[in-house]
Amino acid sequence: MNYHELADQLWEAEENRTQIQRLTDRFPEMTVADAYRIQLVNVERRLKNGQRLIGMKIGLTSQGMQKLLNVDVPDYGHLFDGMLLTDGQVCHISQLIQPKVEGELSFCLSKTLKGPGVTVADVYDAVRYVAPSIEIVDSRIQDWKVKLQDTVADNGSSARLMMGARMTPIEQVDMRLTGMTLEKNGELVNSGTTAEVWGNPAAAVACLANMLAEFGIELKAGSVVMAGALTAAVPVEAGDVVTASFQGMGSVTVKFVE
Repeated sequence: MNYHELADQLWEAEENRTQIQRLTDRFPEMTVADAYRIQLVNVERRLKNGQRLIGMKIGLTSQGMQKLLNVDVPDYGHLFDGMLLTDGQVCHISQLIQPKVEGELSFCLSKTLKGPGVTVADVYDAVRYVAPSIEIVDSRIQDWKVKLQDTVADNGSSARLMMGARMTPIEQVDMRLTGMTLEKNGELVNSGTTAEVWGNPAAAVACLANMLAEFGIELKAGSVVMAGALTAAVPVEAGDVVTASFQGMGSVTVKFVE
């Protein structure tokens, strides 16, 4: 198994807006550790190409998303400046392949978190603000028929993210009982509470910090951490308008165009 060759295939699929056969069909022996090494090849490529790392995401932290992909453990991916949409900016479907949207919380770090041994208390101490967010996930794997190793190699199926303009101090957020609604074109399509994310999204951030320790990666002060979707992802197409609203925290809206 050649990590660089497989990373090249994922990179070219993203660049050309094409889909490829899932990696685990060709390499059923691929481990999750193998998949993260493939992910890191393209992380290094982005950095060498001048992209700036702005944070990390942890995914598959809710039952809805785990059932959708038939997995029982979380994964993570790297977030770059080219993925970030400002509040009110449109998202161009033509730049993506088979996008879906998720509503989740973003944590803005004022202190660095480095595992192992990071606790929920450490997260509360390190986070200054929390913001309502929409993650736009996309897969370079054909028809989203992925196993855990496939989505890990594919940078956690990352594509775009948008954070709401309203930042709430973490101590003002009930991390278990804050409700979220996800609307598409004015119709409610999903709802849930922050407890869906590992009982407390801050616990997901701690988990991420500890997972990253295996590869010597830390969550740096000044970066953003997306803590995972509250509910299953929803497919979108050109013309759709999606709003994620969090109780007492405001909302964030993204419009999809060609």
